Amino acid sequence: MSLKLRSVPSRAADAGSAVVEFVLVGALLVLLAAGLFQLALTLHVRNILLSSASEGAHVGALADLSPADGAARASDLARAALGGLDVVGSARAVPTAGGEVVEVTLAAPVPVLGLWGAGSMSVTAHAIEEAGDE
Repeated sequence: MSLKLRSVPSRAADAGSAVVEFVLVGALLVLLAAGLFQLALTLHVRNILLSSASEGAHVGALADLSPADGAARASDLARAALGGLDVVGSARAVPTAGGEVVEVTLAAPVPVLGLWGAGSMSVTAHAIEEAGDE
């Protein structure tokens, strides 16, 4: 009968593995956190643009103001809320069966690294134009 001896792994073989694991897991967690931060920032910019475009459409739909006034208001609101980020606004009156609708479109850079971005994000809002007293 032959007995086989099991070799017991020495502690020297595991030396330094905790440091490597910490670095790998730490890097993965930092990348995950950065991705979540960027997603939250992009959604924040989108929501600011949507809110500003909606407000601008309502302003442009007032009886005594033009759609261009609404685009200017929307651009000013978005620029102020986003810390001076370059926002481009446009507006137009769209004829529909029930009357005219003011459409305000805002475009801004997509934030990729902080508030600096590549590409652009565009949102559109609508409001029914008030009928003036004639």
